[in-house]
Amino acid sequence: MKIENAVVLVTGGNRGLGKAFVTEALARGARKVYAAARDPKSVTTPGAEPLQLDVTDPESVAAAANAAGDVTLLVNNAAISVAANFLDSDVADVRREFETNFYGPLLVTRAFAPAITANGGGHVLNINSVASWLAQGGSYSAGKAALWSMTNSLRLDLAPRNIGVTSVHVGLMDTDMGNRYDGPKTDPQDVVRQALDGVEAGAFEVLADEFSRHIRGSLSADLDVLYPELAAQ
Repeated sequence: MKIENAVVLVTGGNRGLGKAFVTEALARGARKVYAAARDPKSVTTPGAEPLQLDVTDPESVAAAANAAGDVTLLVNNAAISVAANFLDSDVADVRREFETNFYGPLLVTRAFAPAITANGGGHVLNINSVASWLAQGGSYSAGKAALWSMTNSLRLDLAPRNIGVTSVHVGLMDTDMGNRYDGPKTDPQDVVRQALDGVEAGAFEVLADEFSRHIRGSLSADLDVLYPELAAQ
């Protein structure tokens, strides 16, 4: 699908990568861009339509779907990074991560799929992570792995409705979330450009940095290639 004249909704569209999606979609000629956030007053992008949305709250999701029934491109971007350790952290932290990073995109996609279908079809873009293929991130990696699996299933389920599905995978980005970690960081605007190009091309996956491409290509290797520390045991 083309971004020009599309009606786009970006969850977590008030800052970071989400704000970059809002800006780029507007620059590409989207007819309308909803910047969804828990606090719509935090949306500051000129030309964007602020929309109240808490992806973990079914009532909030339903209200947003009712208010934005003209959407043709849904960008599931909202996420948190708890990275709870499975042995030592409070299980509530694990659940909190899954509520946002897995159940959030599920609830939002289920709510908006009927509208996208009624509008003639469109696209769902799920912002994933290289962590979906790596285990070091604890609950964050597990949630992203689950999101990857769900995205692949949704692609099959939504195809008969003329809705394409793309999964974006990237490592560290130069955003508020990424700034908590050391290492090379990708410009979020570059990720957004690649992601929207992927939507327009109908790509199943967008690997937005070299690290993601390397890890994706290593999945068929023995586990000690991804986790050298296991080889010493």
